[in-house]
Amino acid sequence: MKICIVSDAWHPQVNGVVRTLDTLRHHLKARGHRVYMLTPRMFKTMPCPSYPEIRLSLNARMRSKRILDRWQVDAVHIATEGPLGWAARRWCIKNGRSFTSAYHTAFPEYVEARYPVKADWLYPIFRRFHAKSSGVLVATSTVRTLLRSKGFTNIIRWTRGVDAAQFSADEAARADAFPPAFKRPIQLYVGRVAVEKNIEAFLKTDVPGTKVVVGDGPALKKLQSDYPDVRFLGAKFGAELAAAYAGADVFVFPSKTDTFGLVMIEALACGTPVAAYPVQGPLDVVGADGAGPFEDWHTPIACLDDDLSTAIKGALGCDRTSCTAFARKYDWDIVTDQFLDALSITPDTAIYEEAPARTVAGAAKARLL
Repeated sequence: MKICIVSDAWHPQVNGVVRTLDTLRHHLKARGHRVYMLTPRMFKTMPCPSYPEIRLSLNARMRSKRILDRWQVDAVHIATEGPLGWAARRWCIKNGRSFTSAYHTAFPEYVEARYPVKADWLYPIFRRFHAKSSGVLVATSTVRTLLRSKGFTNIIRWTRGVDAAQFSADEAARADAFPPAFKRPIQLYVGRVAVEKNIEAFLKTDVPGTKVVVGDGPALKKLQSDYPDVRFLGAKFGAELAAAYAGADVFVFPSKTDTFGLVMIEALACGTPVAAYPVQGPLDVVGADGAGPFEDWHTPIACLDDDLSTAIKGALGCDRTSCTAFARKYDWDIVTDQFLDALSITPDTAIYEEAPARTVAGAAKARLL
């Protein structure tokens, strides 16, 4: 099958959306599908206001039309609600083509965190964007519930996976990841350094040890100035990133707006327990009790608490071997199956079901939420 994935987020951006789509592309190709990526790399771009590393495609409508006309793909998936997403949506509707879309990022809440704009003012725009989709792919039941409360329909389960070949509990990497001067416990954050990630809540915690921030973003210089004792290491990739995860004693996820939080699974795969707030994302990935959403799993691999310092202290007591074993439940074969199943759904054939809340079988077999 010839599949087009449309995304306004793509390399050289570093975030969960890009990593998810890039890994999905490789898994689809491994199954014999031809994958076409419609991304800003094919367009002249301008920097997004306040996010210069995010590039907005220019002349997206006309150029996207020419590209999509030429590719003649069998299926279209629109991953983002940016200029390319709107252009591809218009092309699909005009040509009578069904398409799937995804709700990767809580953009209304992100905008609210940065500007004097209420998230509820923006939801009608996003609801309109996804209304024509044959299926809106979401990663968690919390996001599903939120979108249903905002009037979204046609919501389909699409979980996330971790690349076990890259992220693993490497003891040698753990020993060499950080210099001896980094006093333990080492508390690690990985991700964009931006206001909506709520990183300052982590940096204000009072747990002894060393706080480490891996990543880049618009808030980096201010946080470096305000918190001189924190180790800011910039963005890391590949083996260096995996080593940072493995070398930490706890992974801290302070965001309250992420729809999933792929970095949590990556950290767990490297044997590092998670500390977070009991909000969307962490609640779905590691569970309110820190033992995950699966019926056959009862060992804590994380700690959630409204007091982030308490969550960090609790997570430090989790067993690292259990963290690695738990992460294996986020299997990319399941992710790919769910994606391909969604592509076969049309508005005339869609049937939406409730997936079992805490069953591994439900995660593996139920494609719809």
